[in-house]
Amino acid sequence: MRTLGRSGVEITALAFGGAGIGNLFTEVGEEQARAAVTAAWRHGIRSFDTAPHYGLGLSERRLGAALRTRPRSAYTVATKVGRRLEPSDGRGDDLAAGFAVPATHRREWDFSADGVRRALDASLDRLGLDRVDVVYLHDPDDHAEQAFREGYPALAELRAQGVVGAIGAGMNQTEMLTRFVRETDVDVVLCAGRYTLLDQSALTGLLPAALARGTSVVVGGAFNSGLLADPRPGATYNYTTAPAELLARARRLRSVAEGHGTTLRAAALAFCAAHPAVASVLVGARSAAEVDDCAAQFATPVPASFWRELRHTGLLPAEAPVPGE
Repeated sequence: MRTLGRSGVEITALAFGGAGIGNLFTEVGEEQARAAVTAAWRHGIRSFDTAPHYGLGLSERRLGAALRTRPRSAYTVATKVGRRLEPSDGRGDDLAAGFAVPATHRREWDFSADGVRRALDASLDRLGLDRVDVVYLHDPDDHAEQAFREGYPALAELRAQGVVGAIGAGMNQTEMLTRFVRETDVDVVLCAGRYTLLDQSALTGLLPAALARGTSVVVGGAFNSGLLADPRPGATYNYTTAPAELLARARRLRSVAEGHGTTLRAAALAFCAAHPAVASVLVGARSAAEVDDCAAQFATPVPASFWRELRHTGLLPAEAPVPGE
């Protein structure tokens, strides 16, 4: 267990990401979704991340149902605000946004103070909970002014009132997350896809700033949405088909890993966890089998010789911390 900043909220070093059980890309059955959460619990994972965006609320509903019989004090739940769900005519699907669900709602960007509170109330209803432990401002890339002027103060007030335990921002970029760390009193930032074996852009600004401020970092997208889990033709990187040069680099990484008797998946997870600013690695899963594999890979030591070869061949910058350092 690690504590998020100065919040007192504790999370596990490996956390469960709920986009998959919200039907990311393809449908997931109710039993399969529940089995994935159950498998996470069996492996000692006690931190769960979701968002209204994931399947138009489906992920929140499924996660809440799967956790309903668990002691509330035994786990932490993170959700996100910034996209309100408003009813729509229900025609068509949500695949344009990446989720295989009926288009029962539309997303409305809203980082206003009122929008933050309304979104959180709706999330609590879907989760069936009276509180969540962590709330992130979700992808405020094009809404910076409102997020900093209204959204963050609203979350800070909710934290001061004890409604939520920890607050932060979650994004797929580092520049604005670094600004949140330096200019606000967030407890944690969720950085997705920008600190991996293929992309270390968080290394120069965000992670040093977080260390200096005592802000925790949760790393998501350790596999860059699939490429580092299975570097094959057609694999996804940042939720689209991976470019040829990145596919070739991922295959080189896999070859080096196998040459040292380990797996690329184990190395990808270990790398993310090794930085001292990182409190937890968040991994999405859509089945019990995927959770079982992630937990096994996370627990697998990666030989020091693997990291030495990556540095020697230029596949990893010398300044990037690795396990054991």
